[in-house]
Amino acid sequence: MAMMSKTMDLIEGFVKEGSFKWVLSRKTSFDEEFEEMERSPSGKRKWIAELSPLANVIVGRCSRILDVSMDELQSNFEREASESIKSSANYARNFLEYSCLRALSLAAHITGHLADKAFRRLTFDMMLAWEIPSSAQSGVKQVDADSTVCLEAFCRIAPAIPTIAEVITCSNLFDLLSSSTGNRLSFAIYDKYLAGLDRAIKKMKSQSESALLAGLRAERAEKILEIDGTLTTQPVLEHVGTSAWPGRLTLTDHALYFETLKVVTYDKPKVYELAEDLKQVIKPELTGPWGSRLFDKAVMYKSIKLSEPVFMEFPELTGHSRRDYWLAIMLEIFYAHRFIEKYNITGLEREETILKASLGILRLQALQDLPQSSNPNLQYESLLMFNLCDKLPGGDFILETLANSITSRKKDKRGSHFYSLSPRAMLTNLGVVSGSEENTADRLLVGDIMVGEMSPLEKALRDSRVNYKKVELAQASVDGVKVDGLDTNLALMKELLYPVIEIGKMLLSLALWEDPIKSFFFCCFCTYIIIRGWIAYATVGLLLFMAFFILLTKLTNQGRSIEELKVLAPPAMNTMEQLLAVQNAISQVEEFVQDGNIVLLKLRSLLMAVPSQATNMAILALAGMAVCLALLPIRLIALMTFLEVFTRYSPPRKPSTERWTRRLREWWFSIPAAPVVVEREKEDKKKR
Repeated sequence: MAMMSKTMDLIEGFVKEGSFKWVLSRKTSFDEEFEEMERSPSGKRKWIAELSPLANVIVGRCSRILDVSMDELQSNFEREASESIKSSANYARNFLEYSCLRALSLAAHITGHLADKAFRRLTFDMMLAWEIPSSAQSGVKQVDADSTVCLEAFCRIAPAIPTIAEVITCSNLFDLLSSSTGNRLSFAIYDKYLAGLDRAIKKMKSQSESALLAGLRAERAEKILEIDGTLTTQPVLEHVGTSAWPGRLTLTDHALYFETLKVVTYDKPKVYELAEDLKQVIKPELTGPWGSRLFDKAVMYKSIKLSEPVFMEFPELTGHSRRDYWLAIMLEIFYAHRFIEKYNITGLEREETILKASLGILRLQALQDLPQSSNPNLQYESLLMFNLCDKLPGGDFILETLANSITSRKKDKRGSHFYSLSPRAMLTNLGVVSGSEENTADRLLVGDIMVGEMSPLEKALRDSRVNYKKVELAQASVDGVKVDGLDTNLALMKELLYPVIEIGKMLLSLALWEDPIKSFFFCCFCTYIIIRGWIAYATVGLLLFMAFFILLTKLTNQGRSIEELKVLAPPAMNTMEQLLAVQNAISQVEEFVQDGNIVLLKLRSLLMAVPSQATNMAILALAGMAVCLALLPIRLIALMTFLEVFTRYSPPRKPSTERWTRRLREWWFSIPAAPVVVEREKEDKKKR
C-alpha cells in the first residue's frame, strides 16, 4: 500500500507540474527521446534490443509512470508471463502490451485524467507503437499530427480503460470514429471523442447530484443518464389512449420518469420501471393525434402494472433518429437489468454491470458532437453492449461469458501488479461513484484485456462476429430477391412449389386410379411395407435419400452459385384492376372464414346433441373408432385406413364410394348450426 501511494503521488505530481506534457506531448517526432535514450547514464539501460524505436520510447514512458527502470519492467514481465506469451515470435508486442496496460492501470486512476491532453496523447501513442512493436519490422513509423492507428491497435489498448471503450462494442466504435479518415483513426478525432466523453461524464455527475427527482432516486441511488423535453429542447409527448400531454422525460439507470408540463412547473412524475421484471414490452410504434397511427416517432412502453400501453412521442421535422436514440438507451438499461436477474449478479458486481450500460450511453452522448454522428444510417444499438448482444447471433453466449468473467473476478483475488480498471473504479476516480475499489486481477488482465492473448469474452465475440457476417450475407440475398405485388409473389411461390405440386398431382392420380396398373402396383408396394412394419425404415430411408441428395449437390457444385430461378411475371395491372383483385381476395378470405365458422358451429351443435338423429350417428361412429383403437393392433389399423382411403376410387369400389359420399354430405347438411348472438359494446374505444 505504501508503494502504491508513493506511485500515485508521483503520477499526480507529474500532472500538476506539467511533467506529462513534457513526456507525452510530442506530436511531430520522437527524436528528442531517442537522443535522451542514447545519452542515458551507465547502469540504467534505456534501450531494449527486441523493440522498435517507437516501442522503446513508449516503454520508457511507461517505466517513468511506474517509477521503475526498463530493466526492472522487463524482468517483471519475464517473471509473471507464461512461456507462450514470452515466445520469440510475439515477444516485442506482448512486452509492449504488458508495459502499456500496467502504466494505464495507474495513470487512469488520476482524477480528471480524461480532461488531460497528455493522457489522451499517451493512449494514442501506445496504439501507434502497438502497430510496429518489433525491431525486426522494417521502417520506422514517424509520429506527427497526421498519424493514424488501425482497428486492431485500438481494440487492444482502448478497452483497457472502461470509460473509453468496451470490448463488445469496440470495433463498431472504431468504425464510426474512423469513417471519415479511411478506416484509420486520427488523433484529432480521438481527442475530440475523449473530450466529449469527459463532458458527458461531468454532465451525468452534475445532474445526478442535483435536486431533480431526488426524492424518488434516493432509495436506489439512481443516476440521471439523459433528460429530454425541457424548455430548451423539443417537447416529448406522452400518449395514453386518445389523449396526449407534453412533458419532460428523464432516464436513470433504473427507470423512466415523465413529468407532465403545467403552466409554470411540472406535474408529479410518473414512474415507468426498467429494473424490476414487470413483463415490459418496449418497442418502436406509430402515433398521431387522437390515437391515430400516422408518425413513426414514438416508443411504446407496456407492463403488467399499466392498464394500457403508454406511447412516448419524440417529434422532429425529418426522420426518427431522436426516437431511435431514446429507444436504444431505454433498452440498454432494460437489458442490463434482465442480464443481472438472469445470472443472479449481486453486490458490487451488480453495480458494475449497471455502470457498464451507463458508460455505453455516455459514450453514445460523446459521439453526438462529432460529424460522424449525423450519419442517417447510424445504428445506436451497435454501440451499446447489451443491445448488440441481443442482436448478434450467439449473443447469449457472449453474455454468458461476460457473466462468468464478472463472477470469476469476485472469486479470484490473487495478488497482482495491476490495479482494477473496472467501470466502478474508473467512475470512482472521476468522482461520479462513491465508495472503495477492489484490487483484483486475473492473470495479466486489465479490464477485459489479457496481455498477449484473447480473453474468453474476446473469443466469444470473435465467433459471434464470424457468424454475423454469414447472417448479413444471407440477409442481403433475402433482401435482393424480394418482389413487389401480390400476383408476382403468387407466381414466384407457384414456381418454387412446382416439384411439390407435381408430386401431389402424381399421388392424386394414383389415388383416383386414372392408371389402374400403376395404382395397383403402388397399392401393393405400400401394403407390403405396412404389413412388414417397415414404415419407420421407409421414413429413415427417405431422410437419408434427402441427405445424400444434398451432399451430392454440394460436392458437384463446388462453390458455384445457384442457378437463378426464372419466373414468368403475370401481366401488369392498373390501379383499378389491383383494387378489384384486392377486393376479390378479401371476399374469398371472408367466405373461407364464414365456412370455417359454420363447421365449428355445426360441431358445437353435435356436442350439445341438438339434432337427435345426427347425434346418434356421431355417437356410434365415435364408439366404433374407440373399440377399433382398443382391440386392434396399430399396424392393422394403419393398413385398413390406407386401403380404405387409397382404394376408394378403384373400379370395384367407385360406385359404392359415390353413394356413401352422397349420404355423408346429406347427413352433414342436416345438422343445424348452433345459434349465435353478436353484441356490440355501447362505447367503442379506438384501438391503436
